[in-house]
Amino acid sequence: MDNILQLLEENGRLTAEQLAVMCGRELDEVKAVIKHYEETGVILGYTAQIDWDKTEREYVSAIIELKVAPQRDRGFDRVAEKIYNYPEVKSVCLMSGGFDLLLTLEGKTLKEVAYFVANKLSPLEDVVSTATHFVLKKYKDKGIIYGAPEIDERGNIL
Repeated sequence: MDNILQLLEENGRLTAEQLAVMCGRELDEVKAVIKHYEETGVILGYTAQIDWDKTEREYVSAIIELKVAPQRDRGFDRVAEKIYNYPEVKSVCLMSGGFDLLLTLEGKTLKEVAYFVANKLSPLEDVVSTATHFVLKKYKDKGIIYGAPEIDERGNIL
């Protein structure tokens, strides 16, 4: 894996100049590599990871497991495409085990999430069953620990 990708995954705010220094590469080369990754879909976007619990925003997160009937010649792709186009849905993954798809979604209230599952998701022709789990607290997500205690970098003074 290219070290530029690793560095950007850890900190999407790094500039091309910073990446060039960190990787020991020429600035124009780094800019060209990043442009290539963006154009070919290797880099899909740049986002900030936010601890919404520390803000005034009210929301509910849910993880939903789905059993679906795969389609001839398309497998699970067709139903996944239908589902990921809903704005409430934050991620859709094909998985092994007792369920086929794993969704994460957000709503303003439990009632809003329940409405989505009952009235939009469950009625889809290919959906066989659902299991909804509400997220109560995040401890770690995408490698970032939430609410980690601050470490005093000054050291102890005797």
